Amino acid sequence: MLFGNPSLFTRIAIGKGVGFVLGIIGFFVLPWFWPEVPMELRIGFLFWYATVGAMIGVFGVVTWHPVLHLPMPWWFRAPLLGAWMNLLVVLIAHTDLSAMMAAGFGAESFLNSSYWLVPEGALVGLLIGYLCTKFGGEGKGAVDAVSKPG
Repeated sequence: MLFGNPSLFTRIAIGKGVGFVLGIIGFFVLPWFWPEVPMELRIGFLFWYATVGAMIGVFGVVTWHPVLHLPMPWWFRAPLLGAWMNLLVVLIAHTDLSAMMAAGFGAESFLNSSYWLVPEGALVGLLIGYLCTKFGGEGKGAVDAVSKPG
């Protein structure tokens, strides 16, 4: 952790910031893959990755599975959450995302499935989780830093 004490606020800010930067990249790169991409989808990707980053930042305080009582380090927790969130977006917008992947990689390519966004979400989650943990810490100490005055 770079800034001293663990901080939930720092985790969330870094997660949202990195997610927003990745969303901006997606906003401008998406038309290269699919020239007819709807503006709503581009804006959706912009805010989606900011939300994914915030979620990864918030879940940095959970270091143990509450039911199974197993450790959940950042390198497991963050990619899992990123993959899960992208699976949800694929299930919600499957038609548009399938058209985007087919336009970008070709209809006969093995990369034309929209489900390739799930491992992409895991990689994004890994990056965001690493940066959140490096700069904002993790665990119960991040919450305690917020709840203690002064």
